[in-house]
Amino acid sequence: MNKKIVKDRSALANIIKSLKKQGKKIVLTNGGFNLLHVGHVRSLFDAKSRGDILVVALNGDRSLKALKGKNYPMIPEDHRLQILAAIECVDYVTVFNEPTADSILLQLKPHIHAKGTDYSKNSILERDTVLSYGGEIAIVGDPKNHSTSNLVDLIRKKYNLT
Repeated sequence: MNKKIVKDRSALANIIKSLKKQGKKIVLTNGGFNLLHVGHVRSLFDAKSRGDILVVALNGDRSLKALKGKNYPMIPEDHRLQILAAIECVDYVTVFNEPTADSILLQLKPHIHAKGTDYSKNSILERDTVLSYGGEIAIVGDPKNHSTSNLVDLIRKKYNLT
C-alpha cells in the first residue's frame, strides 16, 4: 500500500507537527469521495495550491453509511484510500468515522480547512472548530455541477437500471 496512507491519526499528528516546525503550510480537506469524479480532482488540486501539504480526511464506511444511507458506501474505504493516495497532489490520507471532521481538525490544527463549492464559508459544519484554533477556511474547486449522485443517476439511465 502507498506510504502516503496514514490510518493512525496519532502518527499523522506527529508528522504534521514536524512539518509545521519546518514551516510547511498544512491544508486539510475531507469528504466521502465515494465515486471519484472530475469535481473531486479539481477540488483536491485547488486545495493543494493553498499550501504545501494536503491531508485528505476520508469519511470511513461507517460514517458514509450514517450520513448518506444504506446504499453507501459504494466503494470500500480501503479502496477509496488507495485511489486518493494515488493522486499526485495528495500528501496524506486518513480515515474518520465521526459525523464531522471536528475531532481530526482539532488534533491536526491545519492552517487551512478546504471544502468544495457546494459550501460557503458560513455553512461548513466545522467552521467554529477551525476558527477556534485560528485556522482559515477556503472554498475550493469549480462550480458544483459534478456529483456522485448525478453520476449514479446517469449510469442508471444509460443502462436502463432502476
